[in-house]
Amino acid sequence: MPGKFVVKKGPTGKFRFSLLSTSGQVVAASEPYETKRAAMSGIASVRKLAAAAKLVDTTVVLAEVPQPAAAKPAAAKKPAAKPAAAKKPAAKKPATKKPAARKPAARKTVARKN
Repeated sequence: MPGKFVVKKGPTGKFRFSLLSTSGQVVAASEPYETKRAAMSGIASVRKLAAAAKLVDTTVVLAEVPQPAAAKPAAAKKPAAKPAAAKKPAAKKPATKKPAARKPAARKTVARKN
């Protein structure tokens, strides 16, 4: 049995989808979408892109490939340089939501007694 996509409407009225494994665990979760049609389009994009996606492993540091001895000039030997440390990608800042604009509360009118 293959995995499945599940589309849900959240309490904010926005749509999200999740990709579930055959055991029911969430494999991927989407961003919120304004419309159901946009969420369905997101699912179609994931299906299309994931089928041909390449794996890019940024946790592995590639070693320098040594040059053949004939290609190097016969100069004084320098101590071997240490490979540069791999830089981590900059952490993304969490998105801050602005509070929704509120309408001023309606005022109750009270009749005065004269």
